[in-house]
Amino acid sequence: MPPWRFYSDAMTFDWLALQRKAHAEFAERLAVVTDWEAPTPDPGWDVRGLVRHVIDEQRWVAPLVSGRPMEEAGADIQPVGDDLHAEWARYSEAATAAWTAADPNTPVRLSRDTVTVEEYLREQVGDVVVHTWDLARATGSREELDPELVEAAWTIFAGSGDKQEICMFAPRMPLDESAPLQEKLLTLAGRDPRRQAA
Repeated sequence: MPPWRFYSDAMTFDWLALQRKAHAEFAERLAVVTDWEAPTPDPGWDVRGLVRHVIDEQRWVAPLVSGRPMEEAGADIQPVGDDLHAEWARYSEAATAAWTAADPNTPVRLSRDTVTVEEYLREQVGDVVVHTWDLARATGSREELDPELVEAAWTIFAGSGDKQEICMFAPRMPLDESAPLQEKLLTLAGRDPRRQAA
């Protein structure tokens, strides 16, 4: 198995295991969706749009981590179908298999930059973690995220300075250093984690 352990702030993260855990957390929230038109914390996206976005990100993983450029990979990618539960299961499994088989040092040519497979994996874990909270907030399901996923995602967002592009839909709010780590993570991702009064 490729050396998928990344060291940061004296902690060691197994990013392959975290990817599987992040997908399981997203699937848990997806399973309870009943209102596909419900608003989400992401401006312009209802629940259907949010879920389609996360699925769409998974469709690109296999061709991109194989080293293919986006233009070539895009020609072979099929549109997301209407059964979003089935499409998530399909592309989540395909992405997990692709990550497991990939060489972490392979260059991945994204639209904005070229990164390594390892860097792309970390970015994708962070993306799914924050969108899991988005889906939970939109559907009224469990908002508490897995603590290890929060810690790992925090190393991505907190170390990005002003260049963070993952899941940013609003300007960062002032950061309360005394807040729980999940709240700080969501704040850096442009979310307002405070529950609104009914």
